[in-house]
Amino acid sequence: MTPSVLFVCLGNICRSPLAEAAFREEARRLKLDVIVDSAGTGDWHVGSPPDPRAQAVARKNGVDISILRGRQVKPADFRRFTHIVALDEENLANLRRLAPADAMADLSLLLDHVEGREGQPVADPYFGDDDGFDITWSDVTAGARGLARKLRRKD
Repeated sequence: MTPSVLFVCLGNICRSPLAEAAFREEARRLKLDVIVDSAGTGDWHVGSPPDPRAQAVARKNGVDISILRGRQVKPADFRRFTHIVALDEENLANLRRLAPADAMADLSLLLDHVEGREGQPVADPYFGDDDGFDITWSDVTAGARGLARKLRRKD
């Protein structure tokens, strides 16, 4: 079965689209066949593009995320994806509450896939300055690399 990964944060306009982009790039680099998407636990930004600051940091790192649009996690996602990866503990707890009885996806935090960072959140840059988005990019890139390596070993 082709692995499939859904990255989840609160609004799906900052951290999770950046994680999706970083993971897509890492999967491409490793020639890993995987399905990738992102979503939010909240519905405030459904249909909205990523935050302009998220788009800028992605672009600065050679990735265009302007076509992505915010969406909310659905019960079907727990059956469609093999892995649902939260960006912080609050969203992980929300995912556990939202998961239907027949959920198939493995739930984890993104930084659980980085040795020595297990249990740590990816800081939400939304209310901060542009530098926060650089830190977020660094974190999601590290998490994407760790997760992609784990999935590649399972092939």
